[in-house]
Amino acid sequence: MGFVVAPAFVAGSVAATEWPLCHVRLQDDARFPWLILIPRVAGAVELEDLSVAQRAALMEEMVRAGALVRRLGAVEKLNVGAIGNVTAQLHVHVVGRRRDDGLWPDPVWGRGPAVPYEDDDRARLLGVIAGG
Repeated sequence: MGFVVAPAFVAGSVAATEWPLCHVRLQDDARFPWLILIPRVAGAVELEDLSVAQRAALMEEMVRAGALVRRLGAVEKLNVGAIGNVTAQLHVHVVGRRRDDGLWPDPVWGRGPAVPYEDDDRARLLGVIAGG
């Protein structure tokens, strides 16, 4: 079976673009500028499931995502995580944080209900992502 995005990502995020290794999604939560990178490698659950070249590409795409998250909103600190306890499919969250974001300094995962973007704001951010 080929690469398929896990249903949990489809429910909480929006497809944004495709990079050389990763399918990139915008987390639909206006509280934080937040991208999810999902390597297009069927069955990948852990970093060890990627080749050495794919791991290097993932690192470069994580850095690229961080720069892009800074363009999506006010960011003081980037949080980057590949946890996978809820959704096993290998993925990396790149989240922009601010000291006044309401959850600082706690992690964002599983904290409070998401605040979906307004349609215009979502479209604007997707345009920035597509251009970046």
